[in-house]
Amino acid sequence: QVQLVESGGGLVQPGGSLRLSCAASGSIFSINTMGWSRQAPGHVRELVAVTTSGGSTNYADSVKGRFTISRGKDKNTVYLQMNSLKPDDTAVYYCNAEGTYYGGSPFASWGQGTQVTVSS
Repeated sequence: QVQLVESGGGLVQPGGSLRLSCAASGSIFSINTMGWSRQAPGHVRELVAVTTSGGSTNYADSVKGRFTISRGKDKNTVYLQMNSLKPDDTAVYYCNAEGTYYGGSPFASWGQGTQVTVSS
């Protein structure tokens, strides 16, 4: 079983910055993709950013130019640097990872989420 633990959420004023972190642990052979999604009250969960083991990245239009996703050196950690935050960015942010266990079986896991609130 793969566990994902997020950290770094909190309350920030509009225009401020936050950095989210997510660490994966377990019997992981490799992680192919790691990403962040978010869900605001009354809204469906939406993809925010994703990065692959090859280094490619993709962002939701609403966060392009403001958010940056990156992997740690150990490749089992992913970060989301969020700048120029807006009240519309308020949501619970979830980390997810897809990869392979030792033995070859695939996995897809989600974290428990971390709250980000942008308000003055």
